[in-house]
Amino acid sequence: MKWFSRLQKKEQGWLVIDESPEELRYVHGRAAPGAPSLIDGWSTLPLRPPQAGLDRVAKEKRFERYQCATLLHPGEYQILMVEAPAVPAAELKSALRWRIKDMIDYQVDEATLDVLDIPPPQGGASGRGHSMFAVAAKNEVIQQRIQRFEAARIPLEVIDIPETAQRNIAALYEPEKRGTALLFLEQESGLLTINYDAELYLVRRLDIGIEHIAKRPAEARQEVFERIQVELQRTFDHFDRQHGLSVAKLVLGPEPQATGLEEFLKANFDMAVERADLAERLKVSPAQGFDAAAQWRLFHLVGASLRQERH
Repeated sequence: MKWFSRLQKKEQGWLVIDESPEELRYVHGRAAPGAPSLIDGWSTLPLRPPQAGLDRVAKEKRFERYQCATLLHPGEYQILMVEAPAVPAAELKSALRWRIKDMIDYQVDEATLDVLDIPPPQGGASGRGHSMFAVAAKNEVIQQRIQRFEAARIPLEVIDIPETAQRNIAALYEPEKRGTALLFLEQESGLLTINYDAELYLVRRLDIGIEHIAKRPAEARQEVFERIQVELQRTFDHFDRQHGLSVAKLVLGPEPQATGLEEFLKANFDMAVERADLAERLKVSPAQGFDAAAQWRLFHLVGASLRQERH
Protein backbone atom coordinates (compact mmCIF):
# COMPACT_ATOMS: atom_id res chain seq x y z
CA MET A 1 0.00 0.00 0.00
CA LYS A 2 1.36 3.41 -0.96
CA TRP A 3 -0.03 6.62 0.42
CA PHE A 4 -1.15 8.86 -2.47
CA SER A 5 -0.16 6.26 -5.06
CA ARG A 6 -2.11 5.94 -8.28
CA LEU A 7 -5.32 3.95 -7.93
CA GLN A 8 -4.93 1.28 -10.59
CA LYS A 9 -8.03 -0.49 -11.81
CA LYS A 10 -8.50 -4.20 -11.52
CA GLU A 11 -10.51 -5.75 -14.28
CA GLN A 12 -13.25 -6.40 -11.74
CA GLY A 13 -13.36 -2.71 -10.78
CA TRP A 14 -12.43 -0.20 -8.09
CA LEU A 15 -13.85 0.56 -4.66
CA VAL A 16 -13.53 3.52 -2.27
CA ILE A 17 -14.58 2.92 1.34
CA ASP A 18 -15.05 5.29 4.27
CA GLU A 19 -15.77 3.85 7.73
CA SER A 20 -16.75 5.94 10.73
CA PRO A 21 -18.09 4.74 14.11
CA GLU A 22 -21.63 5.42 12.88
CA GLU A 23 -21.70 4.33 9.26
CA LEU A 24 -19.98 2.70 6.33
CA ARG A 25 -20.02 4.46 2.98
CA TYR A 26 -18.68 3.05 -0.24
CA VAL A 27 -18.79 3.65 -3.98
CA HIS A 28 -17.57 1.26 -6.64
CA GLY A 29 -17.22 1.17 -10.41
CA ARG A 30 -15.21 -0.15 -13.31
CA ALA A 31 -13.02 1.14 -16.09
CA ALA A 32 -14.74 2.45 -19.20
CA PRO A 33 -12.26 2.47 -22.13
CA GLY A 34 -11.86 5.92 -23.65
CA ALA A 35 -14.09 7.56 -21.01
CA PRO A 36 -14.20 8.28 -17.27
CA SER A 37 -14.75 5.22 -15.13
CA LEU A 38 -18.33 4.03 -14.74
CA ILE A 39 -19.84 4.40 -11.25
CA ASP A 40 -22.09 1.40 -10.90
CA GLY A 41 -22.93 1.17 -7.22
CA TRP A 42 -22.84 2.83 -3.82
CA SER A 43 -24.35 2.61 -0.38
CA THR A 44 -24.44 4.18 3.08
CA LEU A 45 -24.97 1.66 5.89
CA PRO A 46 -25.34 2.16 9.65
CA LEU A 47 -22.81 0.10 11.59
CA ARG A 48 -24.16 -1.90 14.51
CA PRO A 49 -21.90 -2.92 16.13
CA PRO A 50 -19.19 -0.75 14.52
CA GLN A 51 -16.33 -3.21 14.98
CA ALA A 52 -18.14 -5.95 13.05
CA GLY A 53 -19.70 -3.90 10.29
CA LEU A 54 -16.88 -3.61 7.77
CA ASP A 55 -15.93 -7.28 8.05
CA ARG A 56 -19.50 -8.43 7.51
CA VAL A 57 -20.22 -6.12 4.59
CA ALA A 58 -16.85 -6.88 2.95
CA LYS A 59 -17.64 -10.58 2.99
CA GLU A 60 -21.22 -10.17 1.77
CA LYS A 61 -20.28 -7.78 -1.05
CA ARG A 62 -17.03 -9.60 -1.95
CA PHE A 63 -14.89 -6.50 -1.62
CA GLU A 64 -11.79 -8.62 -2.21
CA ARG A 65 -12.56 -8.44 -5.94
CA TYR A 66 -11.78 -4.74 -6.11
CA GLN A 67 -8.81 -2.38 -6.07
CA CYS A 68 -9.59 -0.46 -2.88
CA ALA A 69 -8.91 3.01 -1.48
CA THR A 70 -9.96 4.84 1.65
CA LEU A 71 -9.83 8.37 3.07
CA LEU A 72 -8.36 9.78 6.24
CA HIS A 73 -10.68 11.96 8.30
CA PRO A 74 -9.94 15.55 9.41
CA GLY A 75 -8.02 15.30 12.66
CA GLU A 76 -6.12 12.20 11.52
CA TYR A 77 -3.59 14.15 9.43
CA GLN A 78 -2.24 17.64 8.74
CA ILE A 79 -1.67 19.28 5.38
CA LEU A 80 1.00 21.97 5.63
CA MET A 81 2.19 24.43 3.01
CA VAL A 82 5.97 24.82 3.18
CA GLU A 83 8.75 26.29 1.08
CA ALA A 84 10.23 23.63 -1.18
CA PRO A 85 13.69 22.60 0.07
CA ALA A 86 16.50 23.09 -2.45
CA VAL A 87 17.65 19.46 -2.31
CA PRO A 88 17.76 16.51 -4.74
CA ALA A 89 14.50 14.57 -5.10
CA ALA A 90 15.93 11.61 -3.17
CA GLU A 91 16.49 13.84 -0.13
CA LEU A 92 13.18 15.72 -0.30
CA LYS A 93 11.23 13.87 2.38
CA SER A 94 14.15 13.97 4.81
CA ALA A 95 14.47 17.72 4.30
CA LEU A 96 10.72 18.19 4.77
CA ARG A 97 10.78 16.23 8.01
CA TRP A 98 13.26 18.74 9.38
CA ARG A 99 11.14 21.63 8.09
CA ILE A 100 7.83 20.50 9.64
CA LYS A 101 9.16 19.19 12.97
CA ASP A 102 7.95 22.31 14.81
CA MET A 103 4.63 22.42 12.91
CA ILE A 104 3.21 19.15 14.25
CA ASP A 105 2.36 18.27 17.86
CA TYR A 106 4.19 14.95 17.98
CA GLN A 107 7.70 13.69 17.24
CA VAL A 108 8.48 13.91 13.53
CA ASP A 109 9.98 10.41 13.63
CA GLU A 110 6.46 9.18 14.43
CA ALA A 111 5.03 10.68 11.22
CA THR A 112 4.18 9.13 7.89
CA LEU A 113 4.91 11.85 5.35
CA ASP A 114 3.97 12.49 1.75
CA VAL A 115 4.45 15.45 -0.56
CA LEU A 116 2.27 17.32 -3.06
CA ASP A 117 4.14 19.72 -5.29
CA ILE A 118 2.74 23.15 -6.15
CA PRO A 119 4.29 23.86 -9.56
CA PRO A 120 5.07 27.54 -10.23
CA PRO A 121 2.18 28.45 -12.56
CA GLN A 122 2.75 29.70 -16.09
CA GLY A 123 1.42 33.22 -16.26
CA GLY A 124 1.86 33.78 -12.54
CA ALA A 125 4.00 36.51 -11.07
CA SER A 126 7.73 35.88 -11.45
CA GLY A 127 10.12 35.78 -8.54
CA ARG A 128 7.75 33.96 -6.21
CA GLY A 129 9.02 31.08 -4.11
CA HIS A 130 8.34 27.44 -4.88
CA SER A 131 5.98 25.89 -2.34
CA MET A 132 4.63 22.41 -1.72
CA PHE A 133 2.24 20.64 0.61
CA ALA A 134 3.57 18.25 3.22
CA VAL A 135 0.93 15.79 4.41
CA ALA A 136 1.69 14.20 7.77
CA ALA A 137 -0.12 11.57 9.81
CA LYS A 138 0.95 9.59 12.83
CA ASN A 139 2.40 6.21 11.95
CA GLU A 140 -0.10 4.55 14.27
CA VAL A 141 -3.03 6.12 12.39
CA ILE A 142 -1.81 4.71 9.10
CA GLN A 143 -0.98 1.32 10.59
CA GLN A 144 -4.37 1.04 12.29
CA ARG A 145 -6.12 1.79 9.01
CA ILE A 146 -4.06 -0.82 7.15
CA GLN A 147 -4.67 -3.41 9.86
CA ARG A 148 -8.41 -2.71 9.83
CA PHE A 149 -8.61 -3.48 6.12
CA GLU A 150 -6.33 -6.49 6.42
CA ALA A 151 -8.58 -7.91 9.17
CA ALA A 152 -11.57 -7.50 6.83
CA ARG A 153 -9.55 -9.06 3.97
CA ILE A 154 -9.92 -5.98 1.78
CA PRO A 155 -6.97 -5.28 -0.58
CA LEU A 156 -6.21 -1.67 0.39
CA GLU A 157 -3.93 0.05 -2.13
CA VAL A 158 -4.39 3.78 -1.50
CA ILE A 159 -4.97 6.04 1.50
CA ASP A 160 -6.15 9.44 0.31
CA ILE A 161 -7.26 12.72 1.91
CA PRO A 162 -10.33 14.87 1.15
CA GLU A 163 -8.24 17.76 -0.21
CA THR A 164 -6.79 15.74 -3.09
CA ALA A 165 -10.12 14.00 -3.71
CA GLN A 166 -11.74 17.43 -4.01
CA ARG A 167 -8.95 18.57 -6.34
CA ASN A 168 -9.82 15.72 -8.70
CA ILE A 169 -13.45 16.83 -8.89
CA ALA A 170 -12.54 20.50 -9.32
CA ALA A 171 -10.37 19.51 -12.30
CA LEU A 172 -13.56 18.42 -14.10
CA TYR A 173 -14.77 22.04 -14.01
CA GLU A 174 -11.60 24.01 -14.71
CA PRO A 175 -11.43 26.57 -17.49
CA GLU A 176 -8.08 26.23 -19.23
CA LYS A 177 -5.19 27.87 -17.38
CA ARG A 178 -7.46 29.66 -14.90
CA GLY A 179 -7.87 29.34 -11.16
CA THR A 180 -10.90 27.32 -10.00
CA ALA A 181 -12.23 27.26 -6.45
CA LEU A 182 -14.43 24.50 -5.08
CA LEU A 183 -16.39 24.89 -1.84
CA PHE A 184 -17.87 21.77 -0.27
CA LEU A 185 -19.96 22.11 2.89
CA GLU A 186 -19.98 19.05 5.12
CA GLN A 187 -22.31 18.72 8.11
CA GLU A 188 -20.35 20.92 10.52
CA SER A 189 -17.53 22.44 8.44
CA GLY A 190 -16.52 23.38 4.92
CA LEU A 191 -13.54 22.61 2.70
CA LEU A 192 -12.34 25.19 0.19
CA THR A 193 -9.74 24.25 -2.42
CA ILE A 194 -8.26 26.16 -5.34
CA ASN A 195 -6.93 24.40 -8.43
CA TYR A 196 -4.81 25.64 -11.27
CA ASP A 197 -4.05 23.40 -14.25
CA ALA A 198 -5.48 20.39 -12.35
CA GLU A 199 -3.03 20.92 -9.46
CA LEU A 200 -3.91 21.79 -5.88
CA TYR A 201 -2.67 25.26 -4.94
CA LEU A 202 -4.59 26.22 -1.81
CA VAL A 203 -6.66 24.51 0.88
CA ARG A 204 -8.66 26.00 3.71
CA ARG A 205 -11.09 24.66 6.28
CA LEU A 206 -14.12 26.78 7.20
CA ASP A 207 -16.05 26.49 10.47
CA ILE A 208 -19.37 26.74 8.60
CA GLY A 209 -21.25 23.65 7.47
CA ILE A 210 -24.63 22.65 6.14
CA GLU A 211 -26.15 22.47 9.61
CA HIS A 212 -25.30 26.14 10.29
CA ILE A 213 -27.44 27.08 7.31
CA ALA A 214 -30.19 24.46 7.50
CA LYS A 215 -31.07 25.12 11.15
CA ARG A 216 -32.09 28.67 10.26
CA PRO A 217 -35.28 29.59 8.44
CA ALA A 218 -34.73 30.71 4.86
CA GLU A 219 -35.29 34.37 5.69
CA ALA A 220 -32.59 34.31 8.41
CA ARG A 221 -29.72 32.81 6.39
CA GLN A 222 -28.33 36.07 5.03
CA GLU A 223 -25.83 36.47 7.89
CA VAL A 224 -24.31 33.01 7.30
CA PHE A 225 -24.15 33.59 3.55
CA GLU A 226 -22.35 36.90 4.10
CA ARG A 227 -19.81 35.21 6.40
CA ILE A 228 -19.11 32.64 3.68
CA GLN A 229 -18.76 35.39 1.07
CA VAL A 230 -16.24 37.29 3.22
CA GLU A 231 -14.17 34.16 3.87
CA LEU A 232 -14.16 33.27 0.17
CA GLN A 233 -13.10 36.75 -0.89
CA ARG A 234 -10.30 36.85 1.67
CA THR A 235 -9.03 33.52 0.41
CA PHE A 236 -9.21 34.58 -3.24
CA ASP A 237 -7.29 37.78 -2.46
CA HIS A 238 -4.63 35.75 -0.61
CA PHE A 239 -4.36 33.36 -3.56
CA ASP A 240 -3.86 36.28 -5.93
CA ARG A 241 -1.13 37.80 -3.74
CA GLN A 242 0.62 34.48 -3.20
CA HIS A 243 0.61 33.16 -6.78
CA GLY A 244 -0.18 36.17 -8.95
CA LEU A 245 -3.29 34.39 -10.26
CA SER A 246 -6.98 35.16 -10.00
CA VAL A 247 -9.87 32.77 -9.43
CA ALA A 248 -12.05 32.61 -12.55
CA LYS A 249 -14.76 30.24 -11.31
CA LEU A 250 -16.34 29.15 -8.05
CA VAL A 251 -17.81 25.65 -8.01
CA LEU A 252 -20.16 24.67 -5.20
CA GLY A 253 -20.39 21.09 -4.08
CA PRO A 254 -23.74 19.31 -3.98
CA GLU A 255 -26.08 19.91 -1.05
CA PRO A 256 -28.39 17.39 0.63
CA GLN A 257 -31.11 20.01 0.33
CA ALA A 258 -31.26 23.40 -1.35
CA THR A 259 -30.09 26.18 0.98
CA GLY A 260 -30.13 29.30 -1.22
CA LEU A 261 -26.34 29.74 -1.01
CA GLU A 262 -25.86 29.32 -4.76
CA GLU A 263 -28.32 32.10 -5.59
CA PHE A 264 -26.74 34.43 -3.02
CA LEU A 265 -23.19 33.94 -4.31
CA LYS A 266 -24.24 34.30 -7.93
CA ALA A 267 -25.79 37.65 -7.04
CA ASN A 268 -22.82 38.86 -5.01
CA PHE A 269 -19.70 37.57 -6.81
CA ASP A 270 -18.34 39.01 -10.04
CA MET A 271 -17.26 35.60 -11.33
CA ALA A 272 -18.85 32.44 -12.66
CA VAL A 273 -20.57 30.40 -9.92
CA GLU A 274 -21.56 26.83 -10.82
CA ARG A 275 -23.12 23.94 -8.92
CA ALA A 276 -21.27 20.63 -9.29
CA ASP A 277 -23.44 17.81 -10.62
CA LEU A 278 -21.42 14.60 -10.74
CA ALA A 279 -24.18 12.77 -12.59
CA GLU A 280 -23.59 15.11 -15.55
CA ARG A 281 -19.78 14.94 -15.53
CA LEU A 282 -19.27 11.21 -14.88
CA LYS A 283 -20.63 7.98 -16.27
CA VAL A 284 -23.18 6.69 -13.78
CA SER A 285 -25.12 3.45 -13.97
CA PRO A 286 -28.81 4.14 -14.55
CA ALA A 287 -29.68 1.36 -12.11
CA GLN A 288 -29.28 3.75 -9.14
CA GLY A 289 -30.37 7.37 -9.03
CA PHE A 290 -27.42 9.63 -8.17
CA ASP A 291 -29.30 12.64 -6.82
CA ALA A 292 -27.83 15.64 -4.99
CA ALA A 293 -28.23 14.04 -1.55
CA ALA A 294 -26.32 10.91 -2.64
CA GLN A 295 -23.62 13.03 -4.28
CA TRP A 296 -23.21 15.04 -1.07
CA ARG A 297 -22.76 11.93 1.09
CA LEU A 298 -20.28 10.33 -1.33
CA PHE A 299 -18.56 13.45 -2.70
CA HIS A 300 -14.98 12.82 -1.56
CA LEU A 301 -15.23 9.07 -2.15
CA VAL A 302 -16.05 9.77 -5.79
CA GLY A 303 -13.18 12.28 -5.91
CA ALA A 304 -10.76 9.67 -4.57
CA SER A 305 -11.87 7.28 -7.33
CA LEU A 306 -10.85 9.86 -9.96
CA ARG A 307 -7.16 9.93 -9.04
CA GLN A 308 -6.28 7.45 -11.82
CA GLU A 309 -7.95 9.69 -14.44
CA ARG A 310 -5.23 12.31 -13.86
CA HIS A 311 -2.33 10.07 -15.03
